[in-house]
Amino acid sequence: MENTILLWIIVILVIFLMASFITIIKLHNNLSQERFNKKSLSSKYGKLTEQFLPLVESFPWDPGKFRFLGSPIDGVQFANDKIIFVEFKTANSQLSSLQRHIRDLVNNNKVTFEIIRVK
Repeated sequence: MENTILLWIIVILVIFLMASFITIIKLHNNLSQERFNKKSLSSKYGKLTEQFLPLVESFPWDPGKFRFLGSPIDGVQFANDKIIFVEFKTANSQLSSLQRHIRDLVNNNKVTFEIIRVK
């Protein structure tokens, strides 16, 4: 009798542990999907926002002389005495490796002007 009760308790505990494990796996998958969705939404929000930033009052240059590129940098600002590559960042976002490389090329005077004639 005691063995039967003990066996039933063990069976119930095993079933409970299996159900808990399955639930944890499902919750982990849901959490991973939600993190992906949040990151994707944040990226979409950033891409949408960066197109309007030259129009905000705090933009330091003439927005009429800004040209949006989108990738790999957000745009180019043409000023009277210089040309400025502009990358908009929000919150804690960082430059990508390609954007850092472009920044370094500019800082090392590795930017040139070329004319290509089409016949």
